[in-house]
Amino acid sequence: MKTDIEIAQEAELLPIEEIAAKIGVKESSLEKYGPYKAKLPLETKGKKKGKLILVTAITPTPAGEGKTCTTIGLVQALGQIGKESMACLREPALGPTFGIKGGAAGGGYSQVVPMEDINLHFTGDIHAITAAHNLLSALIDNHLYFGNSLQLDPSEITWPLVMDMNYRQLRNIVLGLGGKVDGRPRQTGFDITVASEIMAILCLATDLEDLQDRLGKMVVGYTYDKKAVTAADIGGVGAMAILLKDAIKPNLVQTLEGQPAFIHGGPFANIAHGNNSVIATKMALTLSDYVVTEGGFGSDLGAEKFMDIVAPYSGLKPNAVVVVATARALKMHGGVARDKVNEENLRALEEGLVNLDKHVENMQSYGVPVVVAINRFPSDTEAELKLIKEHCQKIGVKVALSEVVAKGGKGGVELAELVVEATKEPANFQPLYDWDLPIEEKLAIIATKIYGAADVSYSKKAKEQIELYTKLGFDKLPICVAKTQSSLTDDPTKKGAPKGWTLEVREIRISRGAGFIVPLTGTMMTMPGLPQTPAALNMSIANDGSITGLF
Repeated sequence: MKTDIEIAQEAELLPIEEIAAKIGVKESSLEKYGPYKAKLPLETKGKKKGKLILVTAITPTPAGEGKTCTTIGLVQALGQIGKESMACLREPALGPTFGIKGGAAGGGYSQVVPMEDINLHFTGDIHAITAAHNLLSALIDNHLYFGNSLQLDPSEITWPLVMDMNYRQLRNIVLGLGGKVDGRPRQTGFDITVASEIMAILCLATDLEDLQDRLGKMVVGYTYDKKAVTAADIGGVGAMAILLKDAIKPNLVQTLEGQPAFIHGGPFANIAHGNNSVIATKMALTLSDYVVTEGGFGSDLGAEKFMDIVAPYSGLKPNAVVVVATARALKMHGGVARDKVNEENLRALEEGLVNLDKHVENMQSYGVPVVVAINRFPSDTEAELKLIKEHCQKIGVKVALSEVVAKGGKGGVELAELVVEATKEPANFQPLYDWDLPIEEKLAIIATKIYGAADVSYSKKAKEQIELYTKLGFDKLPICVAKTQSSLTDDPTKKGAPKGWTLEVREIRISRGAGFIVPLTGTMMTMPGLPQTPAALNMSIANDGSITGLF
């Protein structure tokens, strides 16, 4: 089979005005970024009452799950059975693109295009967030330099700098060296841009007014007597909003089969809430009969955060959930080494099914119909696929084989038909916990019911932070756990569905503008590092502008 980028480059794309026409949007309303990309005004609204489908997955492994491929393929498959559908996805970040992934716009014959643009600068949204975030960083240090009238404690400034690149050496740095004119020395660090609270705010805001209000509420640090200092106290909130005035508008592109797709916002699910913008999803639901979105990583991360954070804030309620699984990944959860996943191993596959069971159970606990999609790889044997199907039938969950990577929409017809059936079933959606509960109680509910932990432990620092946030009245917010995506636990080496373990919380941060509390667990970092052989090393561009290496 051809590479992803070869398939994308050979595709005949429709002009973006034709894609817009499919959802009833006039060309005059488009803000074009070339012939195949456009932003839509915030006031764009159709007359549909679409059904929302959330795609999640089992715990990711290096063997691959194909959640984004399945999301895009499902949209294409819905088109194959005559249904009007749209995709709502997150924007890829440059850090992972040049680090491990090499691209995040789907794969094979299940992609959104123009693939190169989406994976690189796209329409500049992430750059705008970087600029807005670092503007506030500059204003904070400028405030310190000119007298510090707010009595902001330099050692208690919690607002870092950001950049859209994986760069581990910038996690902890010292600013202001050189002399008095170079500012006041202090310790700080960089996060990756998609971990910025401003990214989370962009994806949860409902309009420009709400965006600006949330920006003002962001806590940047504390005074010497432990009072919170916000962005509104520092100033420049209006300037940050101006930098984001275009970034807040959804980006319209297309699938390989010509369905419309919104690609907007990109918060990581292992750090932030891991879902595309509320604005894009709500807009799509008025423009199409079926809207397919995805939560980052497994059900314990992006999907849980959609259910417990995004849904209550936005009023969005999924009509069905798709859990993506592969035989290869399930074998790894059953103890098979990565270099052996192409070999048939029914024993390991059967042992690894506990991971699928847990993710299905997690989604069913929210009262929403669930469908399992088996994303087929060429090495999968009929015996392995049969085992997964029979197991799903045994536990009473709908299951379909998906071959959208190799066959496009035609390879997902069975899945699309089951998903349409599922959206007709009664859903009794209910978040997992009450936001008014104490912080420790909310986190304990997530840890025990979603992760399978037996208990939660807190460092001395985390306990002090809980006490401070409760005193300041920040405790009535939902929980957004920063946790490894590679395990249901906080230890990335633990596969399957471990029980009897303790979730370790080393630090707790407050994202008051976004509206959630962030416990940092295990060794989770908010600035990733590059792997030993970054994907960037295999990329190149020819004299005619054609790109290779983006998978």
